[in-house]
Amino acid sequence: MTAQINDIKNKVLRILGRIAPEADLTKIKPDVEFRDQLDIDSMDLLNFVIALHKEFNVEIPEVDYPKLSTLDKCATYLASHQPATAQ
Repeated sequence: MTAQINDIKNKVLRILGRIAPEADLTKIKPDVEFRDQLDIDSMDLLNFVIALHKEFNVEIPEVDYPKLSTLDKCATYLASHQPATAQ
């Protein structure tokens, strides 16, 4: 599961890099809200959610947006919505 979480976090950081290209993603704290770390507005957040939807093929209802507010929360949410891998 840890490898999956790390992979998800890396993808999320790449998406954030497209949304906020001026951000230093190496300094993102995983437990601090993106809005507190990055200069992003509500439109940027909407674009972020759309990009997550496309990248992970996950429907994200608006009620779940707060579950995507930090890197850790985002990775946990997305991991829980991925299909189980065949063993």
